[in-house]
Amino acid sequence: MVQLSGKGEVFSYTIVTDPPAGFEEQAPYVLAIVKLDEGPMLTAQLTDLDGAPAIGMRVEMVTRKLRAEGADPIIYGYKFRPLLPIE
Repeated sequence: MVQLSGKGEVFSYTIVTDPPAGFEEQAPYVLAIVKLDEGPMLTAQLTDLDGAPAIGMRVEMVTRKLRAEGADPIIYGYKFRPLLPIE
């Protein structure tokens, strides 16, 4: 088993303006391919952006709400945000 740091960089991204069913209220949103520091690549939404994303931008994994549907519980999952500076 390999433990991943949850940190990496934006390898590629797109801005979703015509989302699939169930994600309409989130549009527009940024969907990225993130290359983790340990090597694996995965697809995730970028969040907490102050401006436009950039290829090579350092990011870190965070837990965020993915959706809530009626009386069903809120569904949480991972997203990535710009890496916060260490103070």
